[in-house]
Amino acid sequence: METENIKADAFEPAKRAPKRGATQEDVEMQVDEATGIEGQLLVSTRASSAPKAKRARSELRKVSVPPHRYSSLKEHWMKIFTPVVEHMKLQIRFNMKARQVELRVGPETPDIANLQRGADFVRAFLCGFEVDDALALLRLEDLFVESFEIKDVKTLRGDHQSRAIGRLAGKGGRTKFTIENVTKTRIVLADSKIHILGSYQNIQLARRAVCNLILGSPPSKVYGNLRAVASRLSERM
Repeated sequence: METENIKADAFEPAKRAPKRGATQEDVEMQVDEATGIEGQLLVSTRASSAPKAKRARSELRKVSVPPHRYSSLKEHWMKIFTPVVEHMKLQIRFNMKARQVELRVGPETPDIANLQRGADFVRAFLCGFEVDDALALLRLEDLFVESFEIKDVKTLRGDHQSRAIGRLAGKGGRTKFTIENVTKTRIVLADSKIHILGSYQNIQLARRAVCNLILGSPPSKVYGNLRAVASRLSERM
């Protein structure tokens, strides 16, 4: 099957709708063997039991898609679909009606922990990270994504908030790139929200630098503090 056909099928809504009177627990996902895209299968209420329904919910993750990331998700769907299905052995689909990416444990999934890692990978992409950067969440175990807003650090409004965002980015993104290179992290500035991807220790370094910039510290001072801390950490290692 051509890649373009798979990509188009991934964003088509399920043609079969659940019967009237069916509850949310009665609906399970069925995988199309040709495309790997899941439709909906109605299961009899009598056949399902409480422990089974509870287990099914624990083996499913739903990640909401922000409106501004819908087109990016459609464009990069195969780059997301392939590692999740082929390497993590998970089942994945895009639910157009609910605007959610749904991941589920399949019969070939070697470890149920893959479900959380797959969900973190999709969530990182939807936060604004590049697919190649988000893939590190699948390949390495000790990576996380931390998100916070400027108002969590200091309440800024109007031009004050715009200037704070400008200090974080720097001219041509230079400040952000410097923080990323020194702390070995990836940073996404999404309006007033800030997302940092990296190891726990590196995220703390990057967050401290970002917070200092928000509070008004000049970039040169932040660079000096970052390099001093990074050199101490490298000596310990």
